[in-house]
Amino acid sequence: MERFAVIGAGAWGTALAMVARRAGRSVILQAHEPEIAAQINASHENPYLPGVTLDPAIAATADLGAAISGADAAILVAPAQFMRPVTQAIAKVGNFKAPVLICAKGIENGTCKLMTEVVAETLPAAPQAVLSGPTFAIEVAKEIPSAVTLASDNGKLAEQFIQAIGTPRFRPYRSEDPIGAEVGGAVKNILAIACGIVQGRGMGDNTRAALITRGLAEIVRLGLAKGAQAETLMGLCGIGDLTLTCNALQSRNFSLGVALGQGRPLAEILGERKAVTEGVFSARAVIELAGRLGVDMPICTAVNAIVNHGKDIDKMIESLLARPFTKEL
Repeated sequence: MERFAVIGAGAWGTALAMVARRAGRSVILQAHEPEIAAQINASHENPYLPGVTLDPAIAATADLGAAISGADAAILVAPAQFMRPVTQAIAKVGNFKAPVLICAKGIENGTCKLMTEVVAETLPAAPQAVLSGPTFAIEVAKEIPSAVTLASDNGKLAEQFIQAIGTPRFRPYRSEDPIGAEVGGAVKNILAIACGIVQGRGMGDNTRAALITRGLAEIVRLGLAKGAQAETLMGLCGIGDLTLTCNALQSRNFSLGVALGQGRPLAEILGERKAVTEGVFSARAVIELAGRLGVDMPICTAVNAIVNHGKDIDKMIESLLARPFTKEL
């Protein structure tokens, strides 16, 4: 794994391109917008990651075929709801067989499929691994020490990726549970919106701590129903990512929740943003998947009701507080 194609030039894709380059790899960064690719090549800066200078050796292109041609591996960083059309486009370019590292966090609307399931359908010849964990793109780009889960049921492949992109300040920990890594990464975005809402409503640290803890229980229940290991969700891609995302305004999902809690309309908040706020789009799929699997997820259900069905925030909070008392574990 010497030459990497990073598919998706948002903040996270750009940060991962920098990680791979610091690890000594050749990197080409594929952007959906030609003007973004042109700006990166001209100024070595990306407006999706302001204030960061890219290594001039990182080349950018809007041509998907040029990006994947000759790549030893691809890092897939397209938003979850766009993963299928992106990988379908890759498949049309040629019979892509290189390993892929899936870095999108979400569940596909309509099908309720994890990103590993989407990629298995669209790029069936490509071995796959998942990267997830508590990482803000700007901090990774600035080489602030970070740790992630790198999961694959192919241990050799996971180790290859770790050796290819791991550095002292970007530390991947190997896991054999890609399902757990995906479920943790997808559901924590929804819970971060919930935590932001209570922050915006001024409800305090006790409430947020309760939401994080009971939210983790929801993640574990869904993960187990999908075949994940509970232990995985006690690690970086579970409680680690949940803790980060539910406590910082850097989080797009948490900050969106804060704005909602302060009374701002969802459409207005989303209209101000360039980057995708995954929790809004994954909430519907997570609740539909939970229904299919018979999993109780009251916090995620409340968030979905607010962001996708326009339900009143205070009424949804009261409905959660009115639930029967039950056993913790």
